[in-house]
Amino acid sequence: MHKANYSPDGTIDRTPSTDVDVCVVGAGPAGTLVTYVLANKGYDVVILEAGARFDHSSRLARMERMLRPASPAVSAWDMGGARDRFTSSGETQYRLNRKRVKGVGGSTLHWGGRVARFPQKDFEMKTRYGLASDWPISYADLKPYYAAAEREFGVAGAVDNPFSPPRDEPYPMDAFPASHADSIYQTACDKVGIQMHSVPNARNAEQYDGRSACVGYGTCSPVCPSKAQYSADIHAEKAVQSGARIIDRAAVQRLEHDARDRITGAVYETPDGHQYIQRANQFVLAAGGIETPRLLLLSSSDEHPNGLANRSGAVGRYLMESPYVGVDGELDVPTKQHQIGFGTRESYQFYEPDEAPPGSFKIEFYNTAGPTLAELALQQRDPLSHIQDAVRRPTDTAALESIRADTEPIRWGDDLLNYLDEEFGHYFRIGAEVEVLPYPENRVTLDETETDAYGNPVPDISWGKVGEHEKQTVERAYEVIEKIVRNLDATVKRSSRWESWEGAGHPSGTTRMGTDPESSVVDPTLRTHDLKNLYIAGSSVFVTSGASQPTLTIAALALRLGDHLAANVL
Repeated sequence: MHKANYSPDGTIDRTPSTDVDVCVVGAGPAGTLVTYVLANKGYDVVILEAGARFDHSSRLARMERMLRPASPAVSAWDMGGARDRFTSSGETQYRLNRKRVKGVGGSTLHWGGRVARFPQKDFEMKTRYGLASDWPISYADLKPYYAAAEREFGVAGAVDNPFSPPRDEPYPMDAFPASHADSIYQTACDKVGIQMHSVPNARNAEQYDGRSACVGYGTCSPVCPSKAQYSADIHAEKAVQSGARIIDRAAVQRLEHDARDRITGAVYETPDGHQYIQRANQFVLAAGGIETPRLLLLSSSDEHPNGLANRSGAVGRYLMESPYVGVDGELDVPTKQHQIGFGTRESYQFYEPDEAPPGSFKIEFYNTAGPTLAELALQQRDPLSHIQDAVRRPTDTAALESIRADTEPIRWGDDLLNYLDEEFGHYFRIGAEVEVLPYPENRVTLDETETDAYGNPVPDISWGKVGEHEKQTVERAYEVIEKIVRNLDATVKRSSRWESWEGAGHPSGTTRMGTDPESSVVDPTLRTHDLKNLYIAGSSVFVTSGASQPTLTIAALALRLGDHLAANVL
């Protein structure tokens, strides 16, 4: 039985509910969609979320704060501090907090919103190329759930991608039109035979589901103030309206089990320092590609000394990401960057090679390149810094002369406006998201030398092992981008092959799906092999990750899991 959200004295009640059918850990897209499905079918569901339940009215203030260059990106959604500590011991520094959000809505609170389906080859890597493993489910199994996820998100798209997997229905909304920059990219791509097509976007091109059409703030990541862009707090609200309960700021510390290998409770801690146990008949772990394996490892017991659901040793292993390569530069003609905060054109032309390596990659054309107006205005040298330098080094004549020589005039009024008009909006960025294979060396473990705000070992991310597959894919992707750039008559400012290997914040594969309990963590229904009433939702169950953004596949799997639990378990 669910309690009211508030106690009689007006404080938030974070004590457990009784007689709960399902306890879900994590309120991102996976957790909220599972809850939404089950609550609509009349089941009692409780979500435990480590972060806050953000008031939508705070979004405008968050956006305005993030427009100030001095604001660190992690502050948009209150990330950082002892709660969110982690370590990175791999070959590449992994900046975990740069892309994740703990809170109701998860990382969809500040995402890019691209929502393509995984093509069929992503499910058949072993069969087609002799690489990695096949998924134990097929594209056909997920096809109806992809369509359902597109309806739930509200996806604007067009059936104009000749390289996309088959579909039976149109998108809920028409695609966004090509941007001004897209027309410039199109001319260059036509010269080298590269086909561009629209981007499926999880944002409203028109009024949809009670939300407005996009009004063009251009700040989609990190904050969409209008709610035109989908975020998972939308389905959290819908689930609550159907009877579900969300306990926010309830950080799950461990899962407890009985002698029959059934989870009996999720132990969570609230802001006042109290610990509680939420009991339920079934449990769904949906805490993301890093925190999901971490919680399983933190829940080790005498019966499961290496962590829960870890008979295979695969918990935390096979971490995959979405690295980017690309080119930034400047053109003589305006590209009108930053007027649109999201991508409107891309190319899947190179996604399905006849042989691999090289593997899959897709080309992305950006509308957010170069400095913003505020950043340009603040790039001028601050006269106060020169005064401070002079005070600190009053006798250093050479240093003072160097400062004077290096100091540009501070622009004001019309001079500043003319400068901004000349410099702003001529930049471009073309990138490629590339495929990586699952390697056991890329993994999440516990760092016993560092603890979080609750005294638990923090996650350690070992990321950066690459093989010949990745190296050849990166080089091929860069060759294609260079062809386009050569036809743009551009001045290249920065190019990256390996500098962006840290990834886009799409961790996956760390509790992989499979039919063999000796090599995987969950079965095709997403139930763990080792625990009878523990399921996992989210990107951590991916077997391979391709070169597409993961969120639509996360959503399709979550909707499928909700149907399975309702029809076969509860």
